[in-house]
Amino acid sequence: MQTDFGAQKPSKILDWRHKAYRQYRDNFFFKNYLGTNGSGVIERITEITKNERGVTGAMIHLIADLPTGGIIADNQVLGRQARLQSYWQQVNIDQISNAVENKGRLDDQASVDNFRMEAKDKLAQVDAQTWDELMFLTLSGISYSLNPDGSVRVPLPGQDDLNSLSFAADVTAPSANRHFNWTGSALAAGDTTVVTTAFVPKYGMIVDSMTEARSRRVPPLRIGGQEYYLFLVHPRTYGALKKDSDFRTAVVQAMPRSEKNPVFTGATITMDGAIIATHNRVFNTKGATSGGTAGAGGKWGAGTAVDGSRSLLLGAQAGALADLEVPQWEEESIDHNRRQSICIEHMGGLKKPVFYSTYDKSNEDFGVIAINHAI
Repeated sequence: MQTDFGAQKPSKILDWRHKAYRQYRDNFFFKNYLGTNGSGVIERITEITKNERGVTGAMIHLIADLPTGGIIADNQVLGRQARLQSYWQQVNIDQISNAVENKGRLDDQASVDNFRMEAKDKLAQVDAQTWDELMFLTLSGISYSLNPDGSVRVPLPGQDDLNSLSFAADVTAPSANRHFNWTGSALAAGDTTVVTTAFVPKYGMIVDSMTEARSRRVPPLRIGGQEYYLFLVHPRTYGALKKDSDFRTAVVQAMPRSEKNPVFTGATITMDGAIIATHNRVFNTKGATSGGTAGAGGKWGAGTAVDGSRSLLLGAQAGALADLEVPQWEEESIDHNRRQSICIEHMGGLKKPVFYSTYDKSNEDFGVIAINHAI
């Protein structure tokens, strides 16, 4: 059996790199919501650029809206031009690697290519799942020290602490005017310590959240001349919504979603400009400890005993993904060519842009509204 990985031609290794990357993209939840120049929920950065200050890196470019008003009649315009407020924010880069190896020649009765195929499937899957988790946590303003189910993240043997990634320190809590609690009947200031079991999701949560997004000028996605926001909820949240009679009525009256538009792929339903999609990695406290420490693996509420979830209403450029290269595919023969090892090294970075809002007169999350509620 062929065991000399070093004999594989560079072109073949590049082919396996691209195969693994394509499979990673297929497994990556946010693939349908990537865009450039404000065209997607997640701004995909594929090259190193330089900002106006000469700083070079993976940059996301945000441009503020102009204030209302203007120059009237034939009054002079020259020298009175408004300046576009251009903001560049850098996305820090790091690398996440995963590797597998077979037990040896006796265990691998098939070919080396079969081992490569299995390695590609498993490594691409864990790669996508890891970046998905980190993206959900980043958008939610939750530290990488926690899992999406609220439990404390404990690295498995041989793994590193993801909270040590260079972009982990860039995770910021939801900003004051983009953070709310749904009380069961209305939106209130965001505070997980006051969540109760009565804060059950209802159709009004969608209506009020959309109203907040529009009135606070959260930039929407513009598709076919219409404006949309992506509403990400946990399956338990969607289950609670389906029990609400107002929601069921709205579903019946909602306009049909277009199967031709890729932005709707995976969407549960679209109503009143809200593309509602579900995912298990939307942050929740089902895995957190009752009576534990709030924000450190504990549940929500006054006694940290309430299970909750943080739904996300996302507009354009809600997050940034630095995706600068096809992940590296490294192969190695070890133990006198008796065993083979394959490693995928994926370089990238994540960021939730924070922007000075001329409407709120404060620094706010650019494209994210976070809503806490019970589940």
